[in-house]
This record gives sequence, C-alpha cells and structure tokens, in this order.
Amino acid sequence: MSQPSRGAVVANFATVYVIWGSTYLGIRLAVESMPPLLMAGGRFLLAGSLLYAWARMRGAEKPTAPAWGRAAIVGGCLLCFGNGGLTFGELYVPSGLAALLIAMVPVFMALLGWLSGQSPRPTRRVWLGFACGLAGVALLARPQAAVAAHPRFLLGVGVILIGSAIWSAGSLYSRRAEKGTAPMLMAAMQMLTGGAMLLAVAGLRGEIADFHPAQVTAKSLAAFFYLVFIGAIIGYNAYLWLLRHCPPAQVATYAYVNPVVAVLLGAGFAGEKLTSSMLAGAALIVAAVALVITNRPRGNPPPDYKSGDGGGTAAGAGALAGEGAGCTGAGAASAKSVEVTGTTRMVLR
Repeated sequence: MSQPSRGAVVANFATVYVIWGSTYLGIRLAVESMPPLLMAGGRFLLAGSLLYAWARMRGAEKPTAPAWGRAAIVGGCLLCFGNGGLTFGELYVPSGLAALLIAMVPVFMALLGWLSGQSPRPTRRVWLGFACGLAGVALLARPQAAVAAHPRFLLGVGVILIGSAIWSAGSLYSRRAEKGTAPMLMAAMQMLTGGAMLLAVAGLRGEIADFHPAQVTAKSLAAFFYLVFIGAIIGYNAYLWLLRHCPPAQVATYAYVNPVVAVLLGAGFAGEKLTSSMLAGAALIVAAVALVITNRPRGNPPPDYKSGDGGGTAAGAGALAGEGAGCTGAGAASAKSVEVTGTTRMVLR
C-alpha cells in the first residue's frame, strides 16, 4: 500500500477532530425542539439504512441471523444506552460538559477490560489516569460546574455516566462479536438495531404520541441532518481511512481532542459558560484519557501498521457515533474503536 500524502493525513484528522467534536453541540441543538430518544432513534435508523445499502452495494455479504443478534447486543449497549443516555442527558447538561463526561469511556474500558479478564492488570500509569478521571468527574458533577445549572443537572450527569459505562461494556463485547463481518456493514447493523430500540423506548416514554412535527424548528432539523450525514457518513469514512493508514495510538487522540472542540463550540455557538470547576475538571479528564490511551504494557512491542489494516481493529458503530464514544456521528457515532494498550473501541458516540 502506497504511503498517503501528509495533506491527506492532516485533512482526515481535522475532519474527525472537528466533526466528531461538533456532534455534541449538534445533539444539544436537535433536542431543543425534538424529543431526545425519538431524535436519536430516527437519526440512527436513517444513517444505518444508508450505510447498510452502501455496504451491500460495495459487495458486503448478507448478514446471518447470529450476526444480527450480535449487532443487536452491541447496538443496544452503544447506541440505545450509551448514545441514548448522552442525548437524554443533554436536556439538562451543557454539551461541552457532556463531552468531557463521555471522555471517561477509555478509562471505563481499561477498568472493565481488566475486571473481565480481557486486558492485563492496569499499570501505575493507568491507575493514575483513573484517579485523575474520577477527580475530574467529581468536579464536573458539582452543580456549580455549570452556570445556571438545570434543576435535573445531577440526573443528566448520572444518566450520561451510566450510559458511558454500558457503552464501554458493549465495546468490550464487540471485540469478539464483530469478527468476520465487514466493519461498515457491522456499523450499519448496530445502528439499525440500536435505533429500533431507541424508538421503542421513545414510544414507551410517550415521545412518539406527543410529538408534533410542526414543533420542530429549522435549527433542530438542520442539526438532525448534520448528525446523520456529516457526523456519520463523512466523519465515519475519515475515521476508517485513518485506521487504514495511521497507528491506532495516533487515531485514538480524537478521544481527548473531541471534548476540547466540544467545549469551545458550546461556548462559542450555544452561549455555554466556562467556569473554573469545569476547566479544572476538563484538565483532569483530558490528562486521564492521555495517560490511559498512551500507556503500553511492558513487553508489548508496537505493532506494524504498514499493512494498512488499522492495527487489526474492527470499526463499528462504537466509533461512528463519535460522541465518544465518541456513536456521534450517526452514530455516535463517538467512544466512542481503536485498540490501544488493552482498551478498544472508543466513541463513535
């Protein structure tokens, strides 16, 4: 495989950094006049349908029933609980602060990977990252961290953190579940199943019965389509390109660049104020993610990435959402997808 040009590498990194960092603001604007879970479910069903059709047109084989079952488990964890929790939480939590909470996904994954036996015992460096991350969350969870915090601020924080933990567990499961299925097709299947679950929950909450299309503003509608087409389609393809041409440790830097982009965009375009507690919590969480992602257990030499296989990591909806974890894209697409030092699949969120 020929070496990509420096310009192509820079352009694709900039795309992932900026587009996936902007999806938190996109969610915030979309839920201003659209029910959160109905919006998220519709977003993933539309994006999943487009990606599924595209993957099949490019020669991907028709998935089997067991593959759909595995996709449903991952889609439920990553998109229904993970991205759905983020979308619901942003009713009460500023988008920049939500992005910082989602940045804890690599930390959760390192801990859950160890507890489940999939990863080695965390090193001192990783434990330091855990400590920094918890301290950062403690600062961000204080109502004083957000100016004019919503009365349900703590509920929003709790839902986002629980959703991130479930996202992380689903990401670890996906490491084994996705083998043998084309990455783009698996991402589409996860979005289709996760989107269907979100719509089911939205129906149980009464969001569908109470929804009136006339109430949707032009700004929310534009944000919705931005999340589907720009965040998912363009952002996801840039991410897959980076996995094929760059070391996973470099690609994983989006995990701590996206929250910074989200905070700046929230302050610049949504009037979200930056407080001293928020800045201190942000610094601790970014440091925690950097410590966890850049850690390399002793005796593990860096893999050879010249083959262009992205380090052997399969990309799925967990990367696509981009809110994270990254599922924001279409998928948040973010945590939130890159296997680094025993942790894998950060945000598509």
